[in-house]
Amino acid sequence: MIYFSAVGMVNALGNDVAQIAQSLTTGSSPGMTLQEGWLTEDRPIWLGAVTADLPAIPADLLSHRSRNNQLLLAALAQIETQIQAAIAQYGKDRVAVIMGTSTSGIAEGEEAVRYFHQHGEFSQGYDYPQQELGDPSQFMAEFLDLSGPAYTLSTACSSSARAIISGKRLIESGLVDAAIVGGADSLCRMPINGFNSLESLSHGRCTPFGQNRDGINIGEAAALILLTREPADVALLGVGESSDAWHMSAPHPEGLGAERAINMALNMAGLNADDVGYINAHGTATPLNEQVEAAVIHRLFSDRTPCSSTKHLTGHTLGAAGATEAALSWLIITHNLSLPQQDFALTPRDASLPDIWLAEAGEPLIKPVILSNSFAFGGNNASILIGRPS
Repeated sequence: MIYFSAVGMVNALGNDVAQIAQSLTTGSSPGMTLQEGWLTEDRPIWLGAVTADLPAIPADLLSHRSRNNQLLLAALAQIETQIQAAIAQYGKDRVAVIMGTSTSGIAEGEEAVRYFHQHGEFSQGYDYPQQELGDPSQFMAEFLDLSGPAYTLSTACSSSARAIISGKRLIESGLVDAAIVGGADSLCRMPINGFNSLESLSHGRCTPFGQNRDGINIGEAAALILLTREPADVALLGVGESSDAWHMSAPHPEGLGAERAINMALNMAGLNADDVGYINAHGTATPLNEQVEAAVIHRLFSDRTPCSSTKHLTGHTLGAAGATEAALSWLIITHNLSLPQQDFALTPRDASLPDIWLAEAGEPLIKPVILSNSFAFGGNNASILIGRPS
């Protein structure tokens, strides 16, 4: 069995695991703020920002200078002791690094292009590989002086969930003994304006499963998870993945691919729907997403399993969302937190959705098994099932 041996994260809820646990309990999010200057049109938007002073990129790794990699360093600092112990135990070639991202260093690329248009040359210190999608894993491997497998996945909003799945497979295949998995995405203008052009940005705080939901709030985050076979409090019980092959941005109208991913995770774990104590829903607050996801949850779990989305607290962290929400699920189990509440203060619950149990009252986790869903553009679906080992 594969275990979550250590978890570090940073997002709009807080700058470390302890702060995030406190914010998750109170339902507050210090980093969710109304900001100006991001859109090409003159409109402020709600964004989930990391408020910490981030670690600097070391001088010998400046070709990897990006906010994405600084976010990764902030998450790494929380678990570097455990990671270094794993490296010492298994060897530098037996520890994999698998990251997920959607933006990598695109923010730095944006600044470089702006500088080029103003000055006719790129700014000092700009290096094209900063914005390559493979850079986060390459940076982490070089920073930790590792020589095992290192690669980055970019499957939109399921990227870092798939990084977890890939790390599990590498360990089970015998190629490595440990895997550092997760991902990062930072705020930058390209995805923000891209989602705005799709009319997918909310005009206020996003309201998953709400009657008047009108889109997402984008956030930034990093989450890192050390996977090993060493017994720990939380095990990676099962994983599932599928592809709708339906539409570039819309989910299958019946959610067939999402259902396959969930069933695959349950079957791998040897569990049934009634064994799951909580579902961390993908819950982006776009009108179509909740309609489809609620239908899938209703078919598989009826109204017997509490669920909610945490994206109104973190923002949609894109390529970092899968690992971030798996890490939040780990936090609920290990810190005995009440379930994140679905907030309907801004709009009533959408009564037209299929009947599911949306957690609204801070219920406790009765069964220590959590399903975390990530459903991405292109119909790219991933489900992560974690829980107390039996």
